Amino acid sequence: ELFTVSKDKSVHVLTVEEGRLETRFPKAHSSALNCVLPIDNHIFATGDDGGALKVWDLRKGDAILEARQQEEYISAMAVDGNGKILLTASGDGTLGVFNVKRRRFELLSEPQNGDLTSVVLLKRGKKVACGSSEGTIYLFNWDGFGAASDRFALRAESVDCMVPITDSIVCVGSLDGVIRAVNVLPNRVLGCVGQHLGEPVEQLAVAPGGQLLASCAHDQKVKFWDVSALRGLVVDDYRKKKKKGGPLRALSSKAAGSGEDFFADLRDEAEPEAAAGSDSD
Repeated sequence: ELFTVSKDKSVHVLTVEEGRLETRFPKAHSSALNCVLPIDNHIFATGDDGGALKVWDLRKGDAILEARQQEEYISAMAVDGNGKILLTASGDGTLGVFNVKRRRFELLSEPQNGDLTSVVLLKRGKKVACGSSEGTIYLFNWDGFGAASDRFALRAESVDCMVPITDSIVCVGSLDGVIRAVNVLPNRVLGCVGQHLGEPVEQLAVAPGGQLLASCAHDQKVKFWDVSALRGLVVDDYRKKKKKGGPLRALSSKAAGSGEDFFADLRDEAEPEAAAGSDSD
């Protein structure tokens, strides 16, 4: 099944093989819808431009949880492995925590700098990472959502989307069109996986099996990158002294910095070291 949400405030559920419309909620929200997250075979969540969240049960054909705790658009959502705790990132800079099983709002984090654009679970569910429009990754402990436990500033214009590759490594898309591989705790920018030259990266997704990363950007292209090598990378706590302002390491043959110096114009923006953030766990 394919779930789609739309600016016209509707939710559609379609069968992938035939493209047949199975279920439609025409006026699901009062504002334009921005994101959707399937939680299990029957339950899914939607977030809108006004900060409202709804959790739906297809068996009942209606919402089983409605909340508006955040003041700006819901940019991204994530759920734990048990389908119990739902996390929402918002344009107001807060991370929202909701209990799906008990159908209630739990808490909001304190606001971070910039819009929170993405949220992923790492370290076997013990850590949560949120990307921000300011180019910072904020880390939260699973039992401490009130305040960020750590922050990691990338030399990137923004963190617009983020997807986990392993329990410690995420790929990050940015306004500058570069897709960076980032290790979390210890915090390192590992290098460049690929790029859409000069075009903001809108979304990233990992194929089943974790070998391929798909990216789409404002150039209206979908590109696929081999990220299989990232699964074997081990990042040492020891940080080698690197030349400040040096190029990003190319992590594939198609990535910026490999072979000829075709992407030299990107290098003024690229920076392999974290500008801030501790390596404490």
